[in-house]
Amino acid sequence: MDSSKKTINVKVNGESYEVSIKPKMTLLQLLRNELGLTGTKQACMDNSCGACTVIVNKMAVKACSVLAMQVNGKEVTTVEGLASKDGKLSILQEAFLEHSAFQCGFCSPGKLMSSTAMLDELENPTEEDIRRDMEGNLCRCTGYVQYLEAIKSVVQKRKEGKI
Repeated sequence: MDSSKKTINVKVNGESYEVSIKPKMTLLQLLRNELGLTGTKQACMDNSCGACTVIVNKMAVKACSVLAMQVNGKEVTTVEGLASKDGKLSILQEAFLEHSAFQCGFCSPGKLMSSTAMLDELENPTEEDIRRDMEGNLCRCTGYVQYLEAIKSVVQKRKEGKI
C-alpha cells in the first residue's frame, strides 16, 4: 500500500466500505471516482452551487468542501440511496417528478439531498424554511418554483396524514 494513503471506513447508502485514500481527497472525489456513485454532481468545486450535496450523519453537506477523511466512521447518503432497494422512489423524488422540478437534472441530486435533510429535520417546514433551504442550491434553469411546489406538496401530504 502507498504510505501516503490512509484507510477509512465509511457507510454509503447502507453499504460499508473500507477505502484507501490520499489525505487531500474530497468526499466528492471519493463518491464519484472511488465508489462510482456519479449521481452526486461535480460543478463549482468551491462550496457555492450545491450540486454535490449529500447527507452525512443526517446533515446536508457539500461534498466538494468535505475531506473524505472527515467521513471516516460516518454514514453518507447520496441521491442513489434515496430510493428503496427495490427501486421505489422516495416521496420527495415522486413529488419532484409530479411537479417537473427536474429541469435539466444537473442540480437535482443536490436539491433532493438538501431538501431530504431539511424534511428529516423539520416536521412541518414553512415556505420560508423551504426557501432558505433552496438558497444553497443554484439552478441555471430557474427551476425554483417547481422545486418549492414539490417540497410544499410533501409537507401538505404529511399534514393530511397521507405519508
